[in-house]
Amino acid sequence: MTVDTLIRNVHIAPMTAEVTNGQEYGNTGAIALKNGLIHWMGSEHEANNIESSETIDGGGYWLTPGLIDCHTHLVYGGQRSREFELKLQGASYEQISREGGGIVSTVSETRKLSEAQLFEVSSQRLRCLLNEGVTTVEIKSGYGLDIQNEVKMLRVARMLGENHPVSVRTTFLGAHALPAEFSNKDAYIRFLIKEVLPEVHRLKLADAVDFFCEGIAFSRAQCESICQAAKSLGLPVKGHVEQLSNLRGASLVAEYAGLSVDHLEYLHEDDIPLIKKAGVTAVLLPGAFYFLGETHLPPVESLRKHQVPIAIASDLNPGSSPIASLLNVMNLACVQFKLSPLEALLGVTRHAAGALGLQDSIGQIKQGYDADLVLWPIESPAQLSYGMNLVKPERIFKAGKQVQAAQAC
Repeated sequence: MTVDTLIRNVHIAPMTAEVTNGQEYGNTGAIALKNGLIHWMGSEHEANNIESSETIDGGGYWLTPGLIDCHTHLVYGGQRSREFELKLQGASYEQISREGGGIVSTVSETRKLSEAQLFEVSSQRLRCLLNEGVTTVEIKSGYGLDIQNEVKMLRVARMLGENHPVSVRTTFLGAHALPAEFSNKDAYIRFLIKEVLPEVHRLKLADAVDFFCEGIAFSRAQCESICQAAKSLGLPVKGHVEQLSNLRGASLVAEYAGLSVDHLEYLHEDDIPLIKKAGVTAVLLPGAFYFLGETHLPPVESLRKHQVPIAIASDLNPGSSPIASLLNVMNLACVQFKLSPLEALLGVTRHAAGALGLQDSIGQIKQGYDADLVLWPIESPAQLSYGMNLVKPERIFKAGKQVQAAQAC
């Protein structure tokens, strides 16, 4: 057998169902990569029969799938440190939003930037994720809220994937907030459905459609209109749901067999079986929970009981989760939500892939899957969740090729 790359002397955490159901990590000796895919795995002894263009000594380190950040808003302009000060003085997320801050303030700053400027500032944030072994990232629009700027954001997101060693999945989030030029939410939803989403779809800029179902955003009925429009175009849906209250947005996503329901602090337990039956992934966003000082925990134990896949994401955004570190978010998930380190690692690999509809190609170390891999200088995978800013990848592979970490992020 001849392959492109042979990695020897490694512990492998495959994150497959067969291994992780037993609460044990794998421990295979070698792995071979060919044509950008995982071609073979086996023992050190078996590896002696493999010829390769390149052989790498893994030094006894741990190899995981490339990390997947399945919920980000990293394409945006400006920053909101003033709002951070207001929150410290006691202002709530809802108060800031109602007074013209929050999402609409970022919309104003994002609209001011050219495509090139937006690409540059967003690249800086993306590099922080890439340096920690993220090889796939989802990027949402939602700070444009008109045709020109929603298209601009999604184009920039696509450009990031074309110019950096990362796979980018784009999500249209026009139903994020009511822009200043609209006074009626129903009229704005009609505008999204009749004008913005069709143009985004015509340009093939979105892999999915998202909405913010919340009192400060849009009602369940308004979000259902978005779901219907997405379905008519053949686009899967996702939802920002049950973050601040329970409007049963999660059950709406389940009704449309969507990809994921995200946030979930106020998820009602009656809706959990619906999510499970529909094959929807639950995405927890501990960065937003931490940054907003929330206290109402998502129903993690019930999600476990019903065996709903739990993913974790950074929710990188300027207002409620300005955190460009998926590793730190893994730690927050363990400390705040009491996930185990194994659950946290599953949440940024196999289950994160499911939240993007990519469960058959990434998120596991498995023959035939993409060779997106990270070699970590650690003694146990639990170290990835254990500390903050204590671990960095030794090597990163994207589609079988080694990736150089950026000099700065």
